Amino acid sequence: MADLTFGPRGWTPERLGNLAGKTYVITGANAGAGFQAARILLGKGAEVVMLNRSAEKSAAAVKELKQEFGAAAPVRFIRMDLAEQASVRMAAEEVLKTTPRIDALICNAAIAQVPTRKLTPNGFESQLGTNHYGHFTLCGMLFDRIEEAQGRIVVVASLGYNMGLKTIRFDDMNWDEGYGANTAYSQSKLAQMMFAYELQDQVKAAGRNVEVYVCHPGSSATSLISTSGSRTMRFVWWLMTKTPMVQTAEQGAYPEVMCATEEALTEQRALYGPTGAREFVGPVGRGTLNAHAHDKPVMVRLWERSEKDTGFSWGL
Repeated sequence: MADLTFGPRGWTPERLGNLAGKTYVITGANAGAGFQAARILLGKGAEVVMLNRSAEKSAAAVKELKQEFGAAAPVRFIRMDLAEQASVRMAAEEVLKTTPRIDALICNAAIAQVPTRKLTPNGFESQLGTNHYGHFTLCGMLFDRIEEAQGRIVVVASLGYNMGLKTIRFDDMNWDEGYGANTAYSQSKLAQMMFAYELQDQVKAAGRNVEVYVCHPGSSATSLISTSGSRTMRFVWWLMTKTPMVQTAEQGAYPEVMCATEEALTEQRALYGPTGAREFVGPVGRGTLNAHAHDKPVMVRLWERSEKDTGFSWGL
């Protein structure tokens, strides 16, 4: 049953008012859905701060956005490699120095389907280390600044959380045994969702003032698989992009922009995204959230493990 909160066409950027005076921080915003989210927000007058790994691609993205919205368009980037905890901390410090207000932090960046097991400089499996641990520390460091604006944290997840083990393999989180590109990716995305839902509980218990939303882009023609997937995965994905089961990167950005801005969202313990065929495509609204994504004992254990592994203590 499609979510009709926003009418039969679902949520679209037409619902956005003037966002002048608001600032959005987006990870992985130089391509794909993150870039399109930046475009949509800039187009409504917001300021956008991109946190990206490649300085070269970021400079090109900023240039393209300034060509579209004018030389004075308030968009800039800070270099950050989510795979390196030291880089995340440096970038967060830079954001705190240069960005007095954060209305939403959109955790959009991810790597996917890494064909052979790799470890980050901190010794974590690359997808878990980048997608989950990197954002875990970033959100923690920026939390107080986000709260000052009564802002939001938006975690961009994936339907991949329904694949793989559907839980966290605590005894071997780095896949020393049995690494599979998809299985490890699924675990990293499930970890991100569990982080977000546990954060909701902790924010509520501490009486803090930040809303946390989880969304997914559906099946969108972004560069995610084409940049980190194996050759076979890239080919399968290229074939899929030619079918109606894949929508544009701009449509893929709608769920994260909605979660960052929409006042009518009331339910935080939810998964937002396309509501059409298999929830891959179609009108954007509230989708299906399966219970394994907010299994409380697993969430609590993952939170404690994440603090230990990153050396970052939230202390809400």
